Amino acid sequence: MRLPAITGIIDRRILANYRVDPDSMATVLPAPFRPQVVDGYAIGGICLIRLKQIRPRWFPASWGFGSENAAHRIAVEWDSNGQAMQGVYIPRRDTNSKLNSLVGGRLFPGIHHHSQFSVAEQGEQYSVTMESSDGAAKVHVTGAVAPSIPTSSVFASVESASEFFERGSLGYSDTKTDGKFDGLELECQNWRVEALQVDAVESSYFEDPTRFPSGSVEFDCALLMRDVDHEWHSRPDLCCWAVGKR
Repeated sequence: MRLPAITGIIDRRILANYRVDPDSMATVLPAPFRPQVVDGYAIGGICLIRLKQIRPRWFPASWGFGSENAAHRIAVEWDSNGQAMQGVYIPRRDTNSKLNSLVGGRLFPGIHHHSQFSVAEQGEQYSVTMESSDGAAKVHVTGAVAPSIPTSSVFASVESASEFFERGSLGYSDTKTDGKFDGLELECQNWRVEALQVDAVESSYFEDPTRFPSGSVEFDCALLMRDVDHEWHSRPDLCCWAVGKR
């Protein structure tokens, strides 16, 4: 799927991250993906992102639109032409934009499910709740900007976490065709990351015991990005792989 470069501003992006037993994570990944491992753990999470002024690059900002969006994401590796690649596998995308849900998987990479978002922001405090219209997904994160990430995190510092997630700019999403994945890459002109101290976090995906047995997943850390100029670029699809999980 090819589309022109899409530009805009990341008004707010929360990355709420989990550390997961790699063997458990491998069972939910379709071929050709395998978990990236950090300090003995696979890394998954939720991206809660508010976009504004989104439009084709050659359009003026006044033509852009905004939306609240969520993506469940897993840091992965795969092989291409004998080389190990890194990025993220995105099993599900959600949006409050009817346009995004209409064109997602058709004109824009990745199926986008329609969802309702409830957002409260006051100063350095954030609360975001997402509930999908199909009842299949729910996410909630509440927290405040902090000087550092928890000492229990697999990442040694905000800087090391920032570097890891910046490298995961290339994402592949499920499509309506089994074994085929839409490619989309995020390019940030001014990548900036802060720590977010989380008071409450909920993910119906990562807390689902049919996917992740008890004890195989726990919350790790959260990061915040604000006011980031960016572009989205479509990338060649990955296709076609044997149907089914590993």
